[in-house]
Amino acid sequence: MKKTLFAFTLLFFAFSAAFSQIHEPVKWSVATKKLNNNEAVVFIKATIENGWHIYSISVPSGGPVATSFNFAKSADYTLNGKTLEPKPKSKYEDVFKMDVAYHNGEVVFQQKVKLNSKKPTKISGTVDFMSCDKTRCLPPDEYSFAVTIK
Repeated sequence: MKKTLFAFTLLFFAFSAAFSQIHEPVKWSVATKKLNNNEAVVFIKATIENGWHIYSISVPSGGPVATSFNFAKSADYTLNGKTLEPKPKSKYEDVFKMDVAYHNGEVVFQQKVKLNSKKPTKISGTVDFMSCDKTRCLPPDEYSFAVTIK
C-alpha cells in the first residue's frame, strides 16, 4: 500500500510539473539614446510571440488592461511628454463588445526624458500589460526595467 501511494504521489508531481509551465508570450528589452547633454530617449521594446498580442496605451473604459508605463521618480531626470507608441492595429472583440487597439510582433514604445544631472542617470520603472491570443487572455502582468544613461 505504501509503495502504491508513493508511486501515485510521484506520478502526480511529475505530471503537475510538466503541465504547469508558466507561459510568457511577451519578452521585453530596454535601450536608450542620448540626444544631447540634456535629453535622452528610453526605448522599451516588446517582442510578442506569433498569435499573441498586447493592448495599446489607449484602451477605452470597459475594455482590456491597457499597456501602461510607470517611471520611478528621481531628481536626476524628468519625463518629457507622454510615452509614445506606434499606430496600433484595431479589431472588434466580442468579449469586450468594442473595438480594441493592440500590437503584435514587435512594438517599440518611446519616452523622452530631460536629464537633470551630468552624472550617469539610472532610469527605472515598470510596464503593466495584458497578453492575449485567439482563445485566452493571461492575467495582467508586470515587467520591471532599469537602464543607465551615461
